[in-house]
Amino acid sequence: MKLISIFIKSLKEQVRSFWVLVLSLSMGPFFIFVYFLITESSKTEYKILMVNNDQGISAGDQQINHGNYLVSFFEEARKDSSMAPFNIVKIDDREDGIDQVKNKKADALIVLNSSFSQTLVKRNPTDSTTLTDIEFIGDLTNTNYLISAVWANELINEYTLQATNTKRLVKVKETPLGSSGNINYFDLVVPGLLIVSLIMLMFTASIAFVSEVENKTIMRLKLSNLSSFEFLGGISLTQSLVGIASVLLTLGTALLLGFRYEGSLAILIFIAALTSLSIIAFSLIIAAVTKSATEVLVVGNFPMFLFMFFTGAAFPMKSNALFTICGYPINFQGLMTPTHAISALNKTLVMNMSIGSILPEIISIIILTAIYFLIGAFIFQRRHLRLVQ
Repeated sequence: MKLISIFIKSLKEQVRSFWVLVLSLSMGPFFIFVYFLITESSKTEYKILMVNNDQGISAGDQQINHGNYLVSFFEEARKDSSMAPFNIVKIDDREDGIDQVKNKKADALIVLNSSFSQTLVKRNPTDSTTLTDIEFIGDLTNTNYLISAVWANELINEYTLQATNTKRLVKVKETPLGSSGNINYFDLVVPGLLIVSLIMLMFTASIAFVSEVENKTIMRLKLSNLSSFEFLGGISLTQSLVGIASVLLTLGTALLLGFRYEGSLAILIFIAALTSLSIIAFSLIIAAVTKSATEVLVVGNFPMFLFMFFTGAAFPMKSNALFTICGYPINFQGLMTPTHAISALNKTLVMNMSIGSILPEIISIIILTAIYFLIGAFIFQRRHLRLVQ
């Protein structure tokens, strides 16, 4: 069958185009590594200073200082992955702490008064009159201070409830969806970066199509009574294999750097295969309006960056829906298949949702792929394959 012959020929041509193949396969892992370095170097840690003026109290032979216990409570809470990443530092001088906060060396300062322990010991569950003052000092226009203050206030309240054997009136139970309870920014961007590795097919696939025209081999293919389906199908199979290999290589790199996913690998490969076909279909449009690999490298830059930066692939992006179809929102980015592929990967890899939940995304990718192929095949047929029987 001529389809298999074209597939084998295209595979050999792709291997000969060594540096183009290396570029396509390495771009995804490269972006994964870069984003990993960015997230590691920009991890936020909120520094909280605490001045413990608590004098403590004596209980028999034991000296009780709830201020010191509170510091230990903060340090234990810091080990909890669900808490904000903060670091509690005990200092002795209030003015020194204020100076550090002013100079952005710390985010917040907490000052415990001298009667902190005494108040907690005297308080009983039915007593609402015994109060103690805790001073929070910080820049109220600084987001880091606001976050630090919220978490610190919550921890202080929790500690005082435990110390006084008091129960909360309301206990909030938080249930994370999928793996969102322990996901970080790096995990958040990996699904998009997996699609970035597929977007690079825009170059390899376009060059694979147009090289037949540039090298004049398209004439021999025309004389062999090759059909358009066989010609386009053989090259598409090769490029699909390159796309799936690129995604798996990118995923492997992410896993080595700490990424963990919840969903099925089979669903990931299925989405990657569909997205690869859509990118190949769009590449056919680029190949149809160009005549050489050089023109592909020039013309292809605009749609590549459009697909990369306006679909949420390179970084998360959200826009308002223009309209909805059966409840599924459609926006400008929805005209590009990577948008739906990223949404599907987020649902499966992060939220651990079934394949049934991503049917709208799958249908959108299939419809857009068909439209891309029809447009690309029509233009390519008229410009380069008109003599094919």
